[in-house]
Amino acid sequence: MALEELTRDGDVSRFGGVLNEHWTIGPKVHGGVMLALCAKAARAAIGTPGLEPIAVSGSFLWAPDPGPMHVTVTTRKRGRRVNLVDVELGQGDRVAVRAAITLAVPEQHVDPLLVANPVVPLMTPEPPPGLEPIGPGHPMADVVHLARGCDIRPSLTTMAPRADGGPPVIEYWVRPKDCAPDVLFALVCGDVSAPVTYGVNRFGWAPTVQLTAYLRGIPADGWLRVLCTTMQIGAEWFDEDHVVVDCEGRIIVQSRQLALVPGPA
Repeated sequence: MALEELTRDGDVSRFGGVLNEHWTIGPKVHGGVMLALCAKAARAAIGTPGLEPIAVSGSFLWAPDPGPMHVTVTTRKRGRRVNLVDVELGQGDRVAVRAAITLAVPEQHVDPLLVANPVVPLMTPEPPPGLEPIGPGHPMADVVHLARGCDIRPSLTTMAPRADGGPPVIEYWVRPKDCAPDVLFALVCGDVSAPVTYGVNRFGWAPTVQLTAYLRGIPADGWLRVLCTTMQIGAEWFDEDHVVVDCEGRIIVQSRQLALVPGPA
C-alpha cells in the first residue's frame, strides 16, 4: 500500500498510488484496505512520530477498480494530544471514500481499568490444527483475493446458520506474509470477514455504506484473531461488528459497519 506525496499546500496534502488487484474482494477494491490507505495518508500528512489513526470513520460513495488512485488530506486540527483530518480517496474525477480520522498516541502495554474481551474465551492465539488458509482449492479463493497478500484462515463452520437460530459468530485468524502485523494491517482486519448475512443464507455482494474503526493498541508479532458478529440483519440493512485481538490477548481494533443485505439467491 505505497503512497507518494505529490503536493503540500498549507493544510492540504495530496498523495498518489495504485490500488493493487491483490487487495480486492471479487473485482472491487476491499473497503478496509481503502480505509487503511486513508489512515496512512493522514498519518503522513500530520508527520508527527508516534501518532496513529485511533479513530477512522469512512463513508463509501462507490467501489473503485484496481488501478491508479489519489488521496487528498485536509488537516482540521493540530493539538497537543488529538489531531483531526479529513481524507478523500478518489479515482479519476470521482471520490470513492470520504473519511474523518483522529490521530493520537494509542495505549500500549497499559492495563485497562475495565475490559470485556469476547475473543479470548472463544479463540486460541493460533489457528486450530487443520484450519485451511484461503488459497487454491479453498471455497473462498475465487472471491477473497486478499489471501495473496496475507494468510487468512476462516472457520467456515461459524459462517453457516446456527442450529439454535442464534446470530452468527464468525471466527478468523489472519496475519501478513513474511512480516509482523502493523497498525494499518490491523485496520484492514477490521473489515476482513465475509458478510454476517451468510448466517441467514443471504450471499453475494453486500456493499458497505459506512464503517467506523477504533485502534486500541499496536499489535504484537503473531496471529490476529478476528471475531465478527451482528446485532440485527434487517430486510435491507445490516450491521457487522469486528473485534481484532492480537496473540497476547489485547484488543487492537474494534469496528462497526452498516451495509446492504444481499438479495435472495
